[in-house]
Amino acid sequence: MKPIFRRSPTLTIRLMVFAALSVGFMTLEHRSEKLQLVRDFFAQLVYPVQYLVTLPSQAYDEMANVFTSHQQLLAENQQLRQTQTLLESRLQTFNSLAAENQRLQRLLHASRKIRQRVLVAEMLAVDLDPYRQKVLVNKGSRDDVYVGQPVIDAKGIMGQITQVSKTSATALLISDPSHAIPVTVVRNGLRSIANGIGTPNLIRLDYIPGNGDIEAGDMLVSSGLGGRFPRDLPVATVTRVDRKPGKPFAQVFARPAASLDRGHQVLLVWKDEPARDQHHRPEVIPEYPTHGKLHWPSIERLAAEHSAHPLTPWLL
Repeated sequence: MKPIFRRSPTLTIRLMVFAALSVGFMTLEHRSEKLQLVRDFFAQLVYPVQYLVTLPSQAYDEMANVFTSHQQLLAENQQLRQTQTLLESRLQTFNSLAAENQRLQRLLHASRKIRQRVLVAEMLAVDLDPYRQKVLVNKGSRDDVYVGQPVIDAKGIMGQITQVSKTSATALLISDPSHAIPVTVVRNGLRSIANGIGTPNLIRLDYIPGNGDIEAGDMLVSSGLGGRFPRDLPVATVTRVDRKPGKPFAQVFARPAASLDRGHQVLLVWKDEPARDQHHRPEVIPEYPTHGKLHWPSIERLAAEHSAHPLTPWLL
């Protein structure tokens, strides 16, 4: 009776057969290139399978790259925004420093036009209340600041010092209702008094006759009367002249030349005191006659002394 199942070759025999075939194929491939076509055929045959096997891995890598690129772009975008903010801040600081440098240069240029001693001061506080127009500066009595001292900026007169402490001082602006300054019209020399009205961009000229020679655009400078402010410093420019029939005086308004509501630096001006010559001693004229005659100085000597020390005329 025949057995139902055949006995297959043992595992050892099959292993030896496959090993022999492998060695044969390797030897044949090494010595001949005839199997190259067979190898290319099988390579093309299994390529779709290899592609399908590697497709999930490639898709995962692509998604990871997309996610990484997105996160990297977000981080770079955030960094660029921070850099932009920093650069804009530095640009604002640079613009502020450039503007301050220009203001200081204008102050320096203004100080060169004044023969008196000047000192740059910083504003600490500003009070532009309609009834009080004042500023606080960081110079005081230790800097020789005194009450009544003129305060100017690069464009014109701002006011005068009214209170002084050791380290600071308060200046009353020309726009304060209690402030008045003598002025002169540059065009024709007409004199007037400029009074503040409580607003930093407007002052008023009082007691200008209705037929007075003044018009919009006229420049007003300090007249020097009273000895408080130096002469010929810009004060304001006339903006409006109202003449009403039957009124003896015209209403004249002007815009201050100084930046009363802007800026950070001011100039403190000292009075110009001429130096005295200690070596000069006037000749003493005898009050009593000598030998019955008065010894008067000669006309030539009086002329020489007058030419050496001329009289200073009054500035009216």
